[in-house]
Amino acid sequence: MRHIPVLLSEAVDALAVRPGGRYIDGTLGRAGHTKEIIARGGLVLGIDRDDQALAESGKIENLKAVKGQHGNIKEIADENSWNEVDGVLLDLGVSSPQLDDAVRGFSFQREGPLDMRMDRAQPLTAADIVNTESAENLARMFRTYGEEMRAKRIANAIVKARTDKGPFTTTSSLADLIVSSVGRNGPHHPATRVFQALRMVVNDEMGELERALSGALSVLRSGGRFAVITFESLTDRVVKRFFASHVGVMRSLQQGGEEWCGEEPRVKAVVKKPIVPSSEECALNPRARSAKLRVIEKE
Repeated sequence: MRHIPVLLSEAVDALAVRPGGRYIDGTLGRAGHTKEIIARGGLVLGIDRDDQALAESGKIENLKAVKGQHGNIKEIADENSWNEVDGVLLDLGVSSPQLDDAVRGFSFQREGPLDMRMDRAQPLTAADIVNTESAENLARMFRTYGEEMRAKRIANAIVKARTDKGPFTTTSSLADLIVSSVGRNGPHHPATRVFQALRMVVNDEMGELERALSGALSVLRSGGRFAVITFESLTDRVVKRFFASHVGVMRSLQQGGEEWCGEEPRVKAVVKKPIVPSSEECALNPRARSAKLRVIEKE
């Protein structure tokens, strides 16, 4: 499947791109959102840790693409003299090209090595985790990062299988084991949440997100906007809570009047509820179904 940017118009509209403005795309990928920002007159600093994505983004005019992790967005902005930017965009999760490339090992629907690294220069792979972690640790990962209710049963089955038959090396071997341990009840493949959890752990996605949220706010100018697209309930909750903490609340004082309570720097919500894809977009791109866009503006 070719890469289709999710919530393309909605995300770029939310950034309120102005000609000559400077924007950071912290998850550059195949530059779908970036191209639209540039088409509207913006300049973009694009960040990605995937060498293939950086190579395929090509030499786009008005784009400065750098290898890095969006958790280091502040440091990367400083190194490139991109301080006080007009907007930041994060499009989280795994891209269609990564999912569709069997060699990358992200998808249980394709036979490939049990890899899942966004940056293939890093040593840790999904196979390392599956083949070395205890059942207790695996269950904790599956519950925490995949919200998998059957985490303990799956973890115990993995440890028994690798003990009896040897290490897991392919996506299909792990997916088949999960199916055999919990069955195929429900609308989603039973390996969905386990693969999500492994991907998140391999790439430290939650740690990267938390650092990126703070870093993005620190490089935004007053009036600059920050847009984040999430695809899992876990990451959406993190973004929602972070944004809410900086929007803050007005509390009444005993002596009269009120005061603002919240985290600095102070922001305002651009949209009260997350923006979701239209039914037309979901029909054209089924992978957009779970996407949510949240947007804030720095005061």
